[in-house]
Amino acid sequence: MMKKLLLLTAGGIGYVLGARAGRERYDQIAGMATKVKDNPRVQDAAQQAAETAKAQAPVVKDKVTSAASSAAEKVKPGGGSDSSSAASSPAHSDLESQLNPDSTALQDNPYPQGDLP
Repeated sequence: MMKKLLLLTAGGIGYVLGARAGRERYDQIAGMATKVKDNPRVQDAAQQAAETAKAQAPVVKDKVTSAASSAAEKVKPGGGSDSSSAASSPAHSDLESQLNPDSTALQDNPYPQGDLP
């Protein structure tokens, strides 16, 4: 029901924005949209959708928090937070081996030195 309503609303908005039928057609579509919006069944469905979203918000929050924590643990080398462990971790040396040998990322000072031509 909500998907149909969303599809119809999006279609109506798209048509109104892209229509070249003139002001008369725009007024006709806007009037129909107002009738739909003011329909008690549509208002009940919108209210029900809002209540469902509020009820599910804590569940979604917990899932997002859990996923974010899991992703953060995967990013941290060895699960630690100090940067000295990152330099000696196996993941760090693996990344170094994948870099192009000519890459400036491996150089202590990647900026050109001396006089410019």
